[in-house]
Amino acid sequence: MTTRLDRAVIRDLAMFRDLAEADLDAVLAAATTKRLAPGDIVFNQGEIADAFFVLLHGRLKVTQTTPDGQQVVVRHVNPGEVFGIARAVRRPDFPGTAEAVVESLALGWPSDHWDVLTARCPALAVNALATVGQRLQDAHTRIRELSTEAVERRVAHALLRLVRQAGRKTDDGILIDFPVSRQDLAEMTGATLHTVSRLMAAWETKGLVASGRKRVVVRDPHALLMIAEGEG
Repeated sequence: MTTRLDRAVIRDLAMFRDLAEADLDAVLAAATTKRLAPGDIVFNQGEIADAFFVLLHGRLKVTQTTPDGQQVVVRHVNPGEVFGIARAVRRPDFPGTAEAVVESLALGWPSDHWDVLTARCPALAVNALATVGQRLQDAHTRIRELSTEAVERRVAHALLRLVRQAGRKTDDGILIDFPVSRQDLAEMTGATLHTVSRLMAAWETKGLVASGRKRVVVRDPHALLMIAEGEG
């Protein structure tokens, strides 16, 4: 579903903040906005990459389905991040599926506008480069964890990453400020739902975390860090 563009929201993003009004007008003239309800799909894995996007508000998760049918959560998209930039890295199709996990607002352009927009708005290219670099670093980290760490450490690392990305202090602890299910954690860590459920239940008993339906609060991040580092 499209919605009318809110110029003030765009101006708040670092990549557009220093643009002259004429350049901002040109950038926005080619853009469309999409308001996304939880569960809405921006694009599917394997579809032709005919657009790229910036997330203005909300949160998305990007998943991939392996050849044997297993779904893996590869990353989350945070406000201000560029996503769907397959064409920018010379890939013709989207490597994953982007799904809104909360109400979200995204700004999108046709893929053939990439070179024009990055010429007018170098911060867009810088943001994209940083995004690709972060994805590569995250991929290396997760490969190392999958290859060398026990499931308990992998799940602890995953929770701590989510705390860094979207942690919000509350009276109960640090709330991961978007819905996260135990199935999501399983898909992020190469674990089974049964194993993640068992770990979370044990950590709740010890007072490390509190969780409900798609809600996770980290009550003792230091203890979780010790587990992640193999010292718990």
